[in-house]
Amino acid sequence: MLEFQSLVLKFVSAVPRGKVTTYKELARTLGRPRAYRAVGNALSKNPRPLEIPCHRVVRSDGKIGGYKFGSERKAKLLIEEGIEVKGGKLELKKYMFRFKK
Repeated sequence: MLEFQSLVLKFVSAVPRGKVTTYKELARTLGRPRAYRAVGNALSKNPRPLEIPCHRVVRSDGKIGGYKFGSERKAKLLIEEGIEVKGGKLELKKYMFRFKK
């Protein structure tokens, strides 16, 4: 596994249940603020999606974004964690998790 992908998965593992982060926030945390697409690509290759909660990563506009098992499944997982999803979006201010520098 590539170093970048390993770091992405490591940080995603730190996002607590009931919270989300964004592709952009992950990229910023990794010191590569414009690499949000690379973050998404790394997440799509998550070898253990049940253990590493990549469903907790959403778009910066609050839309839930893509998921290996489909956006419906992603929305269902988020709802099961207590996150309100309406029309494929969630309120980022309410559920956002930020990494400490």
